[in-house]
Amino acid sequence: MFVLPPPPRYPVGALPGQIGAGQLIETNNILTHPTGPEYQLVAGEGTYVLREDLHLATPPPHPSEAPIQNPNPLATTLPPPSAGSKLSLVVLAPRQPSYSRLYKLGTTNSTRSQVPQSIQESPHETNSQGSDAGSNNGNGVAPASFEGHPAPAFGQGNPSLAIVNGKDAKDPLKRRKPKSNIVKSNSSFVSRVIPHEAMSKRLQEHNPTGFYAFVNVNRAMQWLDLSSPIKEEHMTKILFTKAHAICHDINQVTKGPNHIDIVMGFSTGDIIWYEPMSQKYARINKNGAINRSAVIDIRWLPNSEHLFLAAHMDGSLIVYDKEKEDAPFVVEDHAADIAPQRNETKASLCVKKSVTSKNQKANPVSYWKVSNAKINAFAFSPDCQHIAVVSEDGSFRVIDFLKERLLHVFTSYYGGLMCVCWSPDGRYIVTGGQDDLVSIWSLADSQLVARCQGHSSWVTAVQFDPWRCDDRNYRIGSVGEDCRLLLWDFSVGMLHRPRAVRCSLSIDRWCFANINAGVCETAE
Repeated sequence: MFVLPPPPRYPVGALPGQIGAGQLIETNNILTHPTGPEYQLVAGEGTYVLREDLHLATPPPHPSEAPIQNPNPLATTLPPPSAGSKLSLVVLAPRQPSYSRLYKLGTTNSTRSQVPQSIQESPHETNSQGSDAGSNNGNGVAPASFEGHPAPAFGQGNPSLAIVNGKDAKDPLKRRKPKSNIVKSNSSFVSRVIPHEAMSKRLQEHNPTGFYAFVNVNRAMQWLDLSSPIKEEHMTKILFTKAHAICHDINQVTKGPNHIDIVMGFSTGDIIWYEPMSQKYARINKNGAINRSAVIDIRWLPNSEHLFLAAHMDGSLIVYDKEKEDAPFVVEDHAADIAPQRNETKASLCVKKSVTSKNQKANPVSYWKVSNAKINAFAFSPDCQHIAVVSEDGSFRVIDFLKERLLHVFTSYYGGLMCVCWSPDGRYIVTGGQDDLVSIWSLADSQLVARCQGHSSWVTAVQFDPWRCDDRNYRIGSVGEDCRLLLWDFSVGMLHRPRAVRCSLSIDRWCFANINAGVCETAE
């Protein structure tokens, strides 16, 4: 009897001659409790302490996956990403008012009760001149937020986008779930699913006010229970065959004690809609039916239960519906008429399919060609009407996604931009990138207002701290490939000074026993 030979097992690790070549062995997750001054961050409002350090296991390459080798050392074509990691936290407590609104920290007990205990100021602490983000406003009242003025729904007015399961959407206990069981799936896309041996018992005993963590690491997706004393043991671990999970996002609208909607983007362009409680999943853009390039970033549309936006490696932004089937994409004839008329030829937004299209029986819902370079990240504005998009070519765009129009285009100092975020009031946008700078842009003035110098390598993530922001002062955190966490206190009063005056920026840095000063120069 003839027996087929086993599949080839390629050597794992880096290619010959590269740093890190060798055997990769997957280990279990490791949880440590570090102590010492090198794990403390002293800021104006107090001391932050790293209480737990969770090291996640990195799965080795699939045995049948051949290493990618490019014989041309001068090749400019970017290969698909082979690694990616992102962590998201989900709090299962009943939904409360969003913390995207601004808070002013005061000294009254009523004001202090709004602020997390970890960043509350002690009674004897005073606000320094350099760190005035926590200054008292005198009345202890939070400024107005966007919560009372919800933005129109994406595609509002198009009857073709009506929710099919409108009745089910009203009852959180009857959320629609994917159809296929990922544990019993025979798909070649999923290599292995490893649920916890006592998963059902852990779900029953789970604290309803606790929270979960979902993290994608290379070709693995892990579900962790951070409210459990055994945080390092996964609830479920999914290993994919050859596709690498690059990004994921959790729907904050549909989440509940018995339901969580997650979308994951992969290096092959595939997207998976996953519901961990029931272990059900559905595959979208299967085998690149709509777009074959990798999904770099993915997010649910604000206040939407079934629509999400995916940024592909070829510079496309595509809106998908998790409950619709795929169909081969064809550019619509009227797409050119919807593209905004602008003087800048490079700043155009090509709408290949509009949300107003009547052809909404299958995905995609909308298709926009933003750039010819890879999109590294995008972020929705607090008013849920705009998107900030940063690309590998150093371009930074602000798009009105409800009207599908490009509003502003900016460029970096040099190199690509890698991350972007909005201030809680939507007045400023912060970007970070390969120029090692944290750049602050004013949306009202349509210009760069400050560049913050402090990192010694690429800036990979930026974020505002809503608890340390008011109408004139902002707290920004940034993380770079130099393994440093920097905190910036940014004051609006620093912007309106003579051109020749340099303004110092208060900075606190968590860089593990290496503290230097940082300087912010007002843009001319």
